[in-house]
Amino acid sequence: MKPYHLLYVILLAAASLSCSDTLLNTIPKDRLGEELFWKTEDDAVYAANGIYSILGSQWRYTSIDAYSDIAHFILQWRAESQIEKHTFDASNNIVADEWSYYYTIVQAASAFLENADLVESIDDGLRNRLKAEARTLRAFAYINLVMLYGDVPLVEKTLTVDEAKALTRTPAETIYGFVADELTSAAAALPAVQEERGRVTKGTALGLKAKAMLYAGKFREAKEAAAAVMALGVHSLHPSYAELFDYAGEGSSEILFARQYARDLNAHSIFAFYTPNSLYTQQCQVVPTKPLVDAYLMKTTGLPIEDPASGFDPLEPYKDRDPRLYHTVYTSGDLLPDGKTLNTMPGNGSGDDITISAENVTPTGWYFKKYVSDADYANPWNCGVNLIYLRYAEILLIYAEAAVELGGQDIDNSVLDAINAIRKRSDVDMPEVKTTNQAELRQIIRRERIVELALEGHRLYDIRRWRIGEDVIPGTVKGMTYSPSPGSQSLVTVELAGYVKEFKPDRHYLWPIPFREIDLNNNLKQNNGF
Repeated sequence: MKPYHLLYVILLAAASLSCSDTLLNTIPKDRLGEELFWKTEDDAVYAANGIYSILGSQWRYTSIDAYSDIAHFILQWRAESQIEKHTFDASNNIVADEWSYYYTIVQAASAFLENADLVESIDDGLRNRLKAEARTLRAFAYINLVMLYGDVPLVEKTLTVDEAKALTRTPAETIYGFVADELTSAAAALPAVQEERGRVTKGTALGLKAKAMLYAGKFREAKEAAAAVMALGVHSLHPSYAELFDYAGEGSSEILFARQYARDLNAHSIFAFYTPNSLYTQQCQVVPTKPLVDAYLMKTTGLPIEDPASGFDPLEPYKDRDPRLYHTVYTSGDLLPDGKTLNTMPGNGSGDDITISAENVTPTGWYFKKYVSDADYANPWNCGVNLIYLRYAEILLIYAEAAVELGGQDIDNSVLDAINAIRKRSDVDMPEVKTTNQAELRQIIRRERIVELALEGHRLYDIRRWRIGEDVIPGTVKGMTYSPSPGSQSLVTVELAGYVKEFKPDRHYLWPIPFREIDLNNNLKQNNGF
């Protein structure tokens, strides 16, 4: 999005909800005038829809995992690369844009909540539902703000410029308390199922509460909120993992919250963003890395590939692996949407040869397959697959993790049932988890979150809340391991020797407050190290 300052966002957020340029020409441009707007039911609906319209683009959605260890942003001249390498500072435009993006949602939702009661010709049930939707979307923004920046200003109403200049940072714990209260209230006013797909529901509010409480380390509250979603009886796992991220899965009851898209009307370009270079040259942006591919277990034994008993053969590294690998990553030898076979081996001469000196060719030997629909091959810039923010599999993983962290009697068969339900999809069918050992389950769940939720924007936050950044991020980016010649038993692992990522625990568990925000408001104190 455009790099508006928070102060500018405050002035522009209300205008972003406008349904007519004509209206804007007849009222002050820093707000919607009561004289003309907030009169009819349609006004309220349009304004609520305006909050949804702010929800992030494919660029934001697809880049965030590249800031962790499981993906790599291959355009090294971009600001995203600085974030990935942790060489950024408070002037980085990604740091500033994310702040502005989430506060745009906050201000738009707050503007709606302030004005919705002005509408007289509206059913109270609809009014209350729309207000609950606004609260849910605002809470969604605050969850992300806290995970990115830590303590941030808690804003519950639209502000004047002078009020904005006086803002201070609110402790993260206070914001999590606010989020929990808001989502509890919203859930009570939201239906379990909405007539219009894409609107948040009772399950969305409860699911976001479960996520927020897990992030906050409030495991009892997280488990209870996740259990409440499970008890609704509305959501279930989609039988096919692969379908979830294609057009066939868009109406699935597994999806609790997704950004809605449609070809020709409101499209994105995720196919181009991930596409192999041999399909469309100079398009690919983000590629998988070795930590992601190595995380997929062996299917027959259910063991990690580093376990000597797993059955893993480094000469056939993709044989007998967790099928979610095949649904998430294109590996050399896979069939591409154009009917040709992917070949990333060095010296093969194809457009995906990793030795080609072109910046959009994968440097790791892999491309992403998740969200890449064959149906979008003819026009990779006109994709309509919805992008998922929250789904039932994550709810089950939240429930399981919270129970495991609570320990004791909370580790029961319901925990195993939650994990194994995810593993038993028809196109996954991995061996069941049987252990009830807390330490073992903790590691199983953490690995499960990597392979189940890859490319859905969770890994960075997981690294932060588990405090494992210094263990998994520093070093070079690594890719596929291969035999350099037919019949050879020697192996070579691809490594980007000149691309080194750093991670300082006293600095990099949070992003800095954007420089331009502190420049406008010196009450905002900077995070450590910046």
